[in-house]
Amino acid sequence: MNLNNNFPALREHKVKEIEDVLQEYLPRQKGYQKIIMEAMAYSLLAGGKRLRPMLMKETYRLFGGHSKAIRPFIAAIEMIHTYSLVHDDLPAMDNDDYRRGRRTTHVVYGEDMGILAGDALLNYAFETAFKAFVTEPEDSLIIGRALGVLGEKAGIYGMIGGQVIDVKETGHAVPKEVLDTIYELKTSALIEASMMIGAILGGASEEEVKTVEMIAKQVGIAFQIQDDILDVTGTAETLGKPLHSDEKNEKTTYVTLMGLEEAKKNVDERSRKAIELLKRLPGENPYLTELLMQLVHRDR
Repeated sequence: MNLNNNFPALREHKVKEIEDVLQEYLPRQKGYQKIIMEAMAYSLLAGGKRLRPMLMKETYRLFGGHSKAIRPFIAAIEMIHTYSLVHDDLPAMDNDDYRRGRRTTHVVYGEDMGILAGDALLNYAFETAFKAFVTEPEDSLIIGRALGVLGEKAGIYGMIGGQVIDVKETGHAVPKEVLDTIYELKTSALIEASMMIGAILGGASEEEVKTVEMIAKQVGIAFQIQDDILDVTGTAETLGKPLHSDEKNEKTTYVTLMGLEEAKKNVDERSRKAIELLKRLPGENPYLTELLMQLVHRDR
């Protein structure tokens, strides 16, 4: 099978599988508080690339994983990513009215429910991940390791830490070392978590997990730089969100700091490093290799 020709259809099929997992783990909409379950579902099922759960699953496949313990983690990582977007869109943050071509959660449900929906998704993500202990109790040790990675990469030493620096440094020029730290934490950390958890649950060694973390860091930073590029070169129709939001929010990006051509070159260099590292790992997953390349060179 020619992967390049079949990649879009194959990816669509894999996205559908992930959507089924998300539906499986969403809470039932009942009780006096059911509006929060509705807001959670509205946010989580808004579409998107399902990049993080897909990277988790494909890294898991690379290492020959075959248990059901991966399923709650697939749902959990997307819940955490979604909560971060819900909070990103709030008036106190980026103040965006549209994401993925439709109205953002706080616009539909109100700012108060937007905050609570994000909180609920974060908490419920860990409730969901803990279900892996019930699913595969004999794998408790590696499930515990995976949970440790999930907590750290989503928290103050990961995504939240990066968001803090990003908010703190908005409105004035930021040096490259600070910008790199923001990208490493705010964007790369959850991609690292996704691939590392896939590797851990798939039975990878400590050294292999470290290599996977390095791959994911290069991909994560390249992904964010490409986002900077698309904010300047893309269209609102293809991106599903307003353009020039970085300029509007007075944010330093790789494009504003280094120029468009240097930013593109950086994406190429990082993606090449990631693929070189991937080749050092045992096992093969051609789809994962193609996915990484597609992600960092995407046009939307």
